[in-house]
Amino acid sequence: MNDSVLHCAAAPVAGASGGLAWLRADARGSCGRGPGGRALGRGFGWRQRSLMALTVLALAAPSLADDAAPDKSGYTLLNPTPDADLRAFSTDRPPKANSPYTVDAGHYQYETDLVVYGRGNSEGVQTRDWTVFDPTLKLGLSNTIDAELQVTPYESLATKSAANTSTLSGIGDTYARLKINVLGDDRGDVAVALLPYVKLPTARSGLGNDRVEGGLIVPVSISAPGGFTLIVMPEGDYLKDATGGGYHGAFDFLVNLSHPLGPRWSFYTEAYTSRTFAASNQSVVTLDEAFTYALTPNLQFDFGGNFSVNGVAPRTQLYTGLSQRF
Repeated sequence: MNDSVLHCAAAPVAGASGGLAWLRADARGSCGRGPGGRALGRGFGWRQRSLMALTVLALAAPSLADDAAPDKSGYTLLNPTPDADLRAFSTDRPPKANSPYTVDAGHYQYETDLVVYGRGNSEGVQTRDWTVFDPTLKLGLSNTIDAELQVTPYESLATKSAANTSTLSGIGDTYARLKINVLGDDRGDVAVALLPYVKLPTARSGLGNDRVEGGLIVPVSISAPGGFTLIVMPEGDYLKDATGGGYHGAFDFLVNLSHPLGPRWSFYTEAYTSRTFAASNQSVVTLDEAFTYALTPNLQFDFGGNFSVNGVAPRTQLYTGLSQRF
């Protein structure tokens, strides 16, 4: 699973380990960015307006200073970001969307499915797919770059048709990625990242295609009115042909909308489509729904489902997972 978990209302207030302050939902909405000030009425003279303006500026100065993003450019893998300066916990799950936010320098986190179950039925062939514990391991290299590795120790695929029944199980493929934030990692209403990835063919024959593949993912996160977070994510892939030794291009696109449901819960809804440029392949279209529950500022439980709209992908895919930052 891939998700972008943007805990706007449940973000840490004074660092990831700052007690229970992280549970307070910001009454101003939109990730702490409140509406602009209201114009004063005409009944005030210039002296009163000047005095009021000076008073407002004096009161606002400390909060403006607190809102400024700290300079974290000097932090590296060997010089970790202090806990007080950590950005809000963010993950690339539970749905397919990725977050543009990176793991802080010198810190690491895991994001894993605990169990995934998928089933499909296409052209008389029934499929059942189980995956158990497929962690993505992340390491912050700098303030805006992290390295990621996803492994799948166990996967099982069962197929059944009128003529044949088969079951395969074993290790799955491995994915290596870099996440490079190019905008908004520490502040702002918009964040953008580049995620180049390579698939390493570690899966046993029948569970994978025994070829190296790769691509580029570009998640864009936008803080929307009313406390919503919108993610749009185009993706380009270079994939092996189903038959023969050639390769073809593919293009994926999704729109993801999320909103907190109180201090600990968040809800995600997503529309996803994938189109390959191979002549024999059909587009994949799914609707995805998911929930997250923040156990602590750095530990999150999730569950959800992906549902095929056109029957090309597995008709139903259900999962539950866990993410934690250190």
